[in-house]
Amino acid sequence: MIDSPASPTDTEVASTAALAGAEVVRARYGRRHTRIDKGAGDFATDADVAAEAAILDVIRTARPEDAVHGEEGGRRGAADAVREWLVDPLCGTLNYATGSRLVAVNVALRDGPAAVADPFSGEVFLTDGETAWVRYGPERDGGPYGDTYGGGGGDSGGQVPGSVPRRRADGAEQLAPTADTRLVDVNLDPPFPGAPGFRAVDLLAHPGFVERFRPRVVSTSLALAWVAAGRRAAYVTDGGDLSGSVHFAAGIALCRAAGCVVTGVDGGPVGLGGRGLVVAADVETHGLLLSLIRGRVRSS
Repeated sequence: MIDSPASPTDTEVASTAALAGAEVVRARYGRRHTRIDKGAGDFATDADVAAEAAILDVIRTARPEDAVHGEEGGRRGAADAVREWLVDPLCGTLNYATGSRLVAVNVALRDGPAAVADPFSGEVFLTDGETAWVRYGPERDGGPYGDTYGGGGGDSGGQVPGSVPRRRADGAEQLAPTADTRLVDVNLDPPFPGAPGFRAVDLLAHPGFVERFRPRVVSTSLALAWVAAGRRAAYVTDGGDLSGSVHFAAGIALCRAAGCVVTGVDGGPVGLGGRGLVVAADVETHGLLLSLIRGRVRSS
């Protein structure tokens, strides 16, 4: 629920919508899911669809004049709507369907506030377009928003069994990117439009990369929020123009507001005609990754 007595801000709408989707994703974790084939090996689940419905309900209630582009339902709303929300209700569907909790729920107003929610840590990463912070959600009975969150599988009727301690108490803090971890997440999901000029798998095998960084391979945009929060040094993915993608728009907005360096894999701006993403905590890390991608750094 949106608690503001007056009209909620766009940031509040993004946060509430992302958390509504995250609640659905968490509650359905570990159950047997219906798969909806999208072709080329891609699929959605009933959890994706239900989470998107929960998100749409929040946005429609708070912003009935706005259009919404959801990954599962496409674009809804008036064709001439001035504003558009980009929604990825479950980023990391394959992870989720196989019992992994590396997933995110992304909600972004195009060129405006955005939210990335982690259903299993109780965190929601937020930006109002100028600053970025992470909020640790209110306590809820038995769920990831209380003082514990679950680990394990099985149909638990909405409760995830196997409690482990939460990282932090309830509250919020500003995001502070840092490259200190030297961890770099690389997305290896197809398609690979940059090949043969750029292939993420080649970056992982580059001697200069191995000398300087410790690679991690993920398939969820939650990794972008980790860069903004200082938990990762950088994130790299192939692709075209990702600025308007339901998968990446929220994470890009978050990283920009946190002060990260955000470009395409060619060093150009992210936007029309852009190519993929290189998002780094600082200029030095970003420059080194671009040099490795361009093949100019060699091992000593």
